[in-house]
Amino acid sequence: MAIKRSYLDACAAAHALDLIGERWALLVVRELLLGPKRFTDLRKGLPSISPNVLTQRLNELEADSVIVRRRLPPPAASWVYELTDWGRELEPVMLQLVRWGVRSPSFIRGGKVGADALMLSFKVMFDPERARGLTLCIQFEFGNETFRARVGDGQVDVARGEAEHPQASIHCEPQTVLQLAYGKADLDAAAKDGRLRCTGSKSAIAQFFNCFVLPDRAQDAGRDRDDSTMPPTMKRKATA
Repeated sequence: MAIKRSYLDACAAAHALDLIGERWALLVVRELLLGPKRFTDLRKGLPSISPNVLTQRLNELEADSVIVRRRLPPPAASWVYELTDWGRELEPVMLQLVRWGVRSPSFIRGGKVGADALMLSFKVMFDPERARGLTLCIQFEFGNETFRARVGDGQVDVARGEAEHPQASIHCEPQTVLQLAYGKADLDAAAKDGRLRCTGSKSAIAQFFNCFVLPDRAQDAGRDRDDSTMPPTMKRKATA
């Protein structure tokens, strides 16, 4: 294994970057924030990483106590990686990076995202004012991956796994949900053309998606970037 580079700087921020600043390290953390994953599932969430590099990052993060490898009990009996308690403290760091990055004048909104990145984005783009008085529970099924999202008391919570009593379930690709939540895609149109299958309350689904809004872009050279250059489905939603 290659020797990790170090900033050789006594600042704690520099030490943190020694631990998680290597390419792919923080994205591995992102993939584990909603729960443990097998190596093959991590590869699916990070399709551009090579198996060797992923193995190296996992070994480094485990050696630095950011993640731990453990064997699931039967009948699964497979090995998974998960964040340590200390590793989970990186969640607000990751969420703030998402908020900061989406405001970049050069970030292309509407690109293809994975299921974990999409679900985590709900924690960042949630607008408590839009959710005032709402209590919602929605289940999302992306192939063999299942997530649950709850809105209540002015907060949103997302996790991997099935919901006990969802008001609605959605079966589709992450990209469709991205367009419904942050773009101008129409729920009925998506269901009609086969991009989405849903059961339960469509009203609850529509209310859920209305709880999220993209922040304004940071100023680019003293002026706001013209959203007319963006894909039409990913222009900022008008406030209700």
